[in-house]
Amino acid sequence: MSIDLRFDFQQGGFTTKLALELSSTGITAIFGPSGSGKTSLLRAIAGLDRHSGSFVSVSGAVWQDGSFFVPVHQRPLGVVFQEASLFNHLDVQGNIEFGRKRAGLELGKNQISSIIEMLDLENLLQRRPNNLSGGELQRVALARALAVEPKLLLLDEPLASLDEKRKNEILPYLEMLHRESNIPMLYVTHSLNEVSRLADQMAVLEDGEVVASGTVAELFTRMDLVMGQDDQASTLIDTEVGQHDDQFGLSTLVCAGGEFTVAKLDAAIGTAARLRVFARDVSVTLSKQVDTSIQNIFAAEMVDSKSLGEAYVLVSLNFAGQILIARLTQKSFSELDLKTGKKVFAQVKSVALVA
Repeated sequence: MSIDLRFDFQQGGFTTKLALELSSTGITAIFGPSGSGKTSLLRAIAGLDRHSGSFVSVSGAVWQDGSFFVPVHQRPLGVVFQEASLFNHLDVQGNIEFGRKRAGLELGKNQISSIIEMLDLENLLQRRPNNLSGGELQRVALARALAVEPKLLLLDEPLASLDEKRKNEILPYLEMLHRESNIPMLYVTHSLNEVSRLADQMAVLEDGEVVASGTVAELFTRMDLVMGQDDQASTLIDTEVGQHDDQFGLSTLVCAGGEFTVAKLDAAIGTAARLRVFARDVSVTLSKQVDTSIQNIFAAEMVDSKSLGEAYVLVSLNFAGQILIARLTQKSFSELDLKTGKKVFAQVKSVALVA
């Protein structure tokens, strides 16, 4: 089953024209710069804005097709916006229960209790919204959205209004929801950090059109996309914990292309872990270095390159089927005489554990 979308409309002088088939499992990031049409797309999916000629189907249930239109209050979905938009006259408990009442659902104490426990809201239930921090407000907004037992969860830049400290408080809850829930989520953002931590798939929007869609691992290695155009160019690598080295405080993470050595993780053997390797932290040599402090060195083959102006070039490397992106100076690229098919060694100076 999938989420099928077709839109072709103009709004305020802006045109949205796209067709998307998205997975009905996991988190799909809708990524793009400000003004690319992300929020317009989410509002159209929710039914908050109605556009003729549109098509929306979620796991086989048609919500819109031509003149057929299911109004927003009858769509089994939850929505979380940038601002929590809670009711100030209700306490946290009342805000969470309001959604169920409006959807015509029984209070379902067991369901609500499990949501409250998952989001650590037990000590906040009697507080009013004006006595909550920004992170707490968003946790309550998320609980209210989940309380209606949605078939689809829409999140419109839910962390955009929070500072870094509050974002880091919320992200673990979103990661937990991802692991423990079967609810498909569409997550609108312009933050690659959030995409790398949360998403399974992504669709990239520019000027109201989809320029690419696929798994996050695939799209992060596309050097023609916006993700590869600046200092944030990186590779996402899904691994699992292979072993721990207590003597040196290290862990070995196993992926399709080999093994990464990282600082010891507090995680059991077999635990999934996602690495983000920034292109600026990857160097290339023609022979394997032995007298070096760098632990993660892989035999690889160059498959592609893309100039980043006068100073730098991006290089796509294949090691045992795993793609890795490196950012080199134009001078190094020339002196190493790099070209498609050339055998090299990739040295990964550091990695970031993102999930």
